[in-house]
Amino acid sequence: MSSNHPSPRDVARPFTPELSALIEDPLFSRVWERPGLSKRDRSLITVAALVVLYRPEQLPAHLRMAIANGVSKTELSEAITHLAFYGGYPAAVSASGIAHETLGNLDDGHPGEPAGG
Repeated sequence: MSSNHPSPRDVARPFTPELSALIEDPLFSRVWERPGLSKRDRSLITVAALVVLYRPEQLPAHLRMAIANGVSKTELSEAITHLAFYGGYPAAVSASGIAHETLGNLDDGHPGEPAGG
């Protein structure tokens, strides 16, 4: 994560250094590296869990990670819309606002993604 966007674990590290260490190993060093799912798929699954569980502090970092792992803004938008029916409209609307604050407008695209998708 850039210094402009500290990761949730970096924010937690001063008070719970062991928790931050456990996030790094085994979560990111082992679980995210398992061959059964791509990092892209793991990102989409993680974002979905954070949306329906309403974890607004964690969502921005994982939205950025999802983009970095190849999930498009259009796919994230569709996932949030789909999750409204399974996780509830309030969670989806809140996630949509967080996604907009984190990633900008849907039609703005991102590096490597054409506008609108």
